[in-house]
Amino acid sequence: MGVEVATLLVTGSSGLIGSEVVSHFCQKGWQVYGIDNNMRADFFGASGDTRWNQHRLSERFDRFIHVECDIRDRKAVLELVARIKPSAIVHCAAQPSHDLAASRPFDDFDTNAMGTLNLLEATRQACPESPFVHMSTNKVYGDAPNLIPLVEKETRWDYDDPAFSGGISETFSIDQSKHSIFGASKVAADVMVQEYGRYFDMPTCCLRGGCLTGPNHSGVELHGFLSYLIRCNLEERTYRIFGYKGKQVRDNIHSADVTAFIAAFIANPRKAEVYNIGGGKANSVSILEAFDIIAGISGKPMQYEYDNTNRIGDHICYYSDLTKMRAHYPGWDITRTVEETIGEIYESWKRRVDV
Repeated sequence: MGVEVATLLVTGSSGLIGSEVVSHFCQKGWQVYGIDNNMRADFFGASGDTRWNQHRLSERFDRFIHVECDIRDRKAVLELVARIKPSAIVHCAAQPSHDLAASRPFDDFDTNAMGTLNLLEATRQACPESPFVHMSTNKVYGDAPNLIPLVEKETRWDYDDPAFSGGISETFSIDQSKHSIFGASKVAADVMVQEYGRYFDMPTCCLRGGCLTGPNHSGVELHGFLSYLIRCNLEERTYRIFGYKGKQVRDNIHSADVTAFIAAFIANPRKAEVYNIGGGKANSVSILEAFDIIAGISGKPMQYEYDNTNRIGDHICYYSDLTKMRAHYPGWDITRTVEETIGEIYESWKRRVDV
């Protein structure tokens, strides 16, 4: 009698985090089903197309099975989960852009909120004991982080309140702030994932990501800060800064480190948990600082223009407090610096574009 193989279901499997998760678990011997219908190309045009990543995964891993499915299709999702009864679910599929959500609010909410509910209910019906990991976002906090007193430094903004010297923790309020339409749909999904954990006693967690990045990112202007910035430098395109003097700060975490935490949670799941997953203060960078790093790697000065109007709901400064993650999973930690990550993304774009 053969040994039963663990089965993973990944949504958004051709995207940045989804594809990293596919690679990790295939290499660990899992059977991996990946849901993806290339909605990123619909949302962002040809530059957002992720078919190249889907094909890369199919060619590399015999244990990977691509499933052409739209998570908004409730019947299809219910039937798929019932058929494969995955040992774990990693939900990465999303509409990820503030700007696009405002122009396509139904598509945004149907994908982010209803798609997540479809997957949660399918999991509850077919395999409620299976860990469910949801890629949420730090945008669930809305613009409330902008109310923290800030200090302006030469190349960045930073917190001027000692209570936030280590960053934003999971106890920070998600209420009574401006989220953007995208942020609101992600709040709905985030709270529902928590509720299925508490109400139905299911092992779930929400990972409230900072800037998740890495070499397999198809970054565009509306989403994918570092990836898009690096591509602009490589192709000598003009990058547009939106407000805050280019000193706005993000914490950047490599997709491999995100995946390592997902694997740790699946191995030792908890119920209805929330984690702020980002690079932390050590891996935080402003736009101006990122310009200097990539220019030092490529040898090309950054070409940019400045728009004084900031994006609605955008954070002036945000980096994650990783205390809770490290306490719950002491075997996990950040393994790549922001400089190393930028270098990897640069090399990846060089392979993908003709310059």
